[in-house]
Amino acid sequence: MMLPATINEVLSSLDAIIADCRQRNSRVGYFAVLYRQMTLAVKNGMTNKAFEDAARMEKFDVIFANRYISAWDAYKNKKPCSNSWCAAFDACDTGNLIVLQHLLLGINTHINLDLSIAAAECCPGDSIKGLEKDFNKINEVIAVLSNNIQEKLSQIWFPLRFLTKISNKREEAVLNFSISAARKAAWANALLLAYEDAHTKTQHIKLIDDNVFLIAQRVIKPGFFVSFLLKPVLMMESKDVKGLIDVLQKEDAKAMLIAK
Repeated sequence: MMLPATINEVLSSLDAIIADCRQRNSRVGYFAVLYRQMTLAVKNGMTNKAFEDAARMEKFDVIFANRYISAWDAYKNKKPCSNSWCAAFDACDTGNLIVLQHLLLGINTHINLDLSIAAAECCPGDSIKGLEKDFNKINEVIAVLSNNIQEKLSQIWFPLRFLTKISNKREEAVLNFSISAARKAAWANALLLAYEDAHTKTQHIKLIDDNVFLIAQRVIKPGFFVSFLLKPVLMMESKDVKGLIDVLQKEDAKAMLIAK
């Protein structure tokens, strides 16, 4: 598999994944759509000089994206894949999770595992310190797009509005996941990975993967009370995977402006 070398090639690869998911009715397409919108927002941000170093941001974004693209390619072709990505992809074969849970499973692995690795690879050693502002900007894009997609879904399925109200508009608290906490952990790991030798880095990545896998399990099985709250959402959500992917693909103009 030829991995993308530019942000435009990343968008094309994500288009191919989404098209494949639509054809096979795969829920993997839910996060792929969110991720494409995030990548497009980053591209717009580069054009509008939202980042300190546009060339570095493109390199960072490509490395980051290739972690997801290569994981999906490995999983689809039954090759070795990280435990946390396997958990996220395996969950897509069941009909027991709401769309938001599938999105959070992808976000969990991509931020908590991939983002720190990509940052350290893009900026090893002391150069990692100069990346922090742009690193945080990418996380802001992910958070805003996630919230906008939830708002879009809640306009269609009323029970999701009820869930948001119960959680005081902090859906991550209800689902045991916080993008803010994930960002802090990812940056801490990136700082360590940037200075580690190959052997230590491999061990560290394995430890991160194990921890991210545990978080994924809490998103998949959030406990009796939260599962009870999610049940009406699951019952009311459309079971039309293609249709849901199409809903998610309706790009939100406000979301596209976040990186400006």
